[in-house]
Amino acid sequence: MFVVFENLSVFENRYEELNLKLYDPDTVAQRELYTSLMKEHKEIQPIVETYRAYRRCEEDLAGAKELLEESSDRELREMAQQELKEKSEELTRLEEELKLLLLPKDPNDEKNVIMEIRGGAGGEEAALFAYTLYRMYTMYAEKKGWRTEIVSLNETELGGFKEVSFLIDGEGAYSRLKYESGVHRVQRVPETETQGRIHTSTATVAVLPEAEEVELEIDPKDLQIDTFRSSGAGGQHINKTSSAIRVTHLPTGMVVECQDERSQYKNKEKALKVLRARLLDQEQKKADDQVAQERRSQVGTGDRSERIRTYNFPQARVTDHRIGLTLYKLDEILGGTLDEVIDSLTAADRAAQLEASQQG
Repeated sequence: MFVVFENLSVFENRYEELNLKLYDPDTVAQRELYTSLMKEHKEIQPIVETYRAYRRCEEDLAGAKELLEESSDRELREMAQQELKEKSEELTRLEEELKLLLLPKDPNDEKNVIMEIRGGAGGEEAALFAYTLYRMYTMYAEKKGWRTEIVSLNETELGGFKEVSFLIDGEGAYSRLKYESGVHRVQRVPETETQGRIHTSTATVAVLPEAEEVELEIDPKDLQIDTFRSSGAGGQHINKTSSAIRVTHLPTGMVVECQDERSQYKNKEKALKVLRARLLDQEQKKADDQVAQERRSQVGTGDRSERIRTYNFPQARVTDHRIGLTLYKLDEILGGTLDEVIDSLTAADRAAQLEASQQG
């Protein structure tokens, strides 16, 4: 057995302990404790199940070797050799599976997400592309059963988005969407183009894990809160009261606006949620920079300036530049069918982590 797997009985013991506790009426009566224990149970269950399968496979392999050594019967020896081959392959597969399961988890993976999309180079066409990306992510969220909610929106006359901030609330949202940060590029013939020429435009996507209040406390003295009238594209009033909120974080100069709700209180609450996520993101980036050169995996750095993906309309092609993945499924992907892309990015990231852990 691999040395790294020798201590996995600790997980097994804890798993059995959790099973007993979760069936205890006293535990069930304490909602917070029960939820916490259920979460832990769910996290370690795949490790325990794979570890048990690994041990069974080891025993079967030892039995096949013993039979091969002791038996002189030709048919039995052939059966043992076949089992030896199959079990050796299965053991290798389970080893790799366990190594992946034992990789450190991203503490943000289970969090909700705040996504910010901004039209980049390309003027009105970039704003229309930003809307296309917003639609893609909200349709993906819908397929996953997640809830989405706009925080702030700056529309153009033609229905494009100069910028949009929105919440995505759902289990594991950050784990699935964290690879989307960066510059997305579109190549297509704009509707306004009379010569039929292909234009290239960009939009920037930022994916921030939602910060809990306990993770990041904001001193009210550091905030300047202004109210103003909400207005839509072309200055059209959404409502006539000053319910829109602008929050300025004085120490950093960071500004967040929210004008989606009619209630001033709700707009303030949403704006503070975005501000908290941005500040936590900033702090985490500083911490990452201090930990020498943070791991640069195949999946990229998550740097917002990094060009990560191209959507080519004439060829109906989507290319993710970080892992060299090309799919001729443009309509499906823009319709929110993103799992094939995200699964490929997750696999590449895990492979890079595994390689780094083995080198370390």
